Amino acid sequence: MSTHKGTPRSVRSPGWIPTLLGVIYGLATTGTSALAVSLPQISGEFDISAGGAAWAISVYTVMLAVATPLHGRLADAYGLRVPLVVGVVTMAVGAVASALAPNFAFLIVARVVQGFGGASIAVLTTALLSVLWAEPQRGAALGRVTGVGATFSALGPLIGGALENIGGWRPAVALPALGLLALPYVARLAPSGGSGKRIDRTGALLVATAASGLVLLLQSPSSGPVTAITGAVLLAAGAPAVVARVRARPHGFLPRSVVTNPAVLHSAFAASAIPAGWFALLVGVPSVAAGWGWTPLATGLLMLPAAVVGLVAPSFCRRALARLGARPAITVACAIAALALPVAAVGVAMDFPPVLALGVALTAVAFGLGQPAMMSAVNEAVAATDRGVAIGVATLVSFTGASIGASLVGGLGGVASLSTVFLVLMTLPVLGLTVLRLAGRRRAALA
Repeated sequence: MSTHKGTPRSVRSPGWIPTLLGVIYGLATTGTSALAVSLPQISGEFDISAGGAAWAISVYTVMLAVATPLHGRLADAYGLRVPLVVGVVTMAVGAVASALAPNFAFLIVARVVQGFGGASIAVLTTALLSVLWAEPQRGAALGRVTGVGATFSALGPLIGGALENIGGWRPAVALPALGLLALPYVARLAPSGGSGKRIDRTGALLVATAASGLVLLLQSPSSGPVTAITGAVLLAAGAPAVVARVRARPHGFLPRSVVTNPAVLHSAFAASAIPAGWFALLVGVPSVAAGWGWTPLATGLLMLPAAVVGLVAPSFCRRALARLGARPAITVACAIAALALPVAAVGVAMDFPPVLALGVALTAVAFGLGQPAMMSAVNEAVAATDRGVAIGVATLVSFTGASIGASLVGGLGGVASLSTVFLVLMTLPVLGLTVLRLAGRRRAALA
């Protein structure tokens, strides 16, 4: 990322700043994880199917995906402060609007707004850490942000279940609005000033079109042929247009130097399998538990071991990144995710909650390691001037994986068992491991 005016002086050790950023990052995901346990209640209140209710998760994750590169570009152009402040405010507005939704269509629109704001937090907190610290402090800070964020995300179902007992699902979806409390300090911490370059709005629109088409196509098995046709048209039109735009505008929304960087692509693609599994479980586990007759609060307790994992993740991630390096750490995270999904599938097939809880906890370990490892790999692979947009592109790929996971559960959950869906999703971390291994062989051959 380019140099910004007002950049704070270098901090000797990360201290509590990454914890604060991790809380904000966690609030961005808690609005989804807390809402996930109440999907059966939303389905009943708005008289829609379980697959239809999952759209409340899917639209949020797709906005996280498509808006992250835009926020990265805005930060490069105008500095971190303004996009981060606007993002936190937008997320809060969307969260409150979601809580007040009179119908499902209004809820979906509000969740899109919330996701757009949340996307700024996902990418800009990482960019802020890159401004404040160099390695090895940056790796420790990334681990702490991800660990705290994963803890909040895993606690979301428990918090959502408790709030559902008190006032229904609406207080749970409003949780991200608490991020406003940290806004004054974050505004002072984030540097201002940027390159002043104009944003490639056409490129941003084309990326949004292609990503939206992919999510619609994945959701279509439970949503009908209109969704399938719309998704196919958007994807067929958007994907080639994105490729053509990158060729015509090598310094546009998706810079050619970043999207053709093998290290960025391999790391981001492999790591994207992990949030795919995590968001699939966030959507799928409440559905399974509802089938068992469990309350949202009991479902939240099932996710509690994952929250405990999130508490110890920062220390584990820091040691793993220091010992293994970024790309080997992604390999380990993918291997854990590849194990976690079949474990969760067995728990669903056997109606055995402890095994399902183990699968969720293992996925939390993979997420806590894989995300900071991916960010570290991207930071190492690009020049400082490209770091903001590179992180945005990597986060785009990562959250596209998240939207794929949520969409597959929502789309296939009505036509196949969730144990089968989890096994299908296992192919993603396996593909990630294959990509990393082939990339390693290529680097060895070129050395």
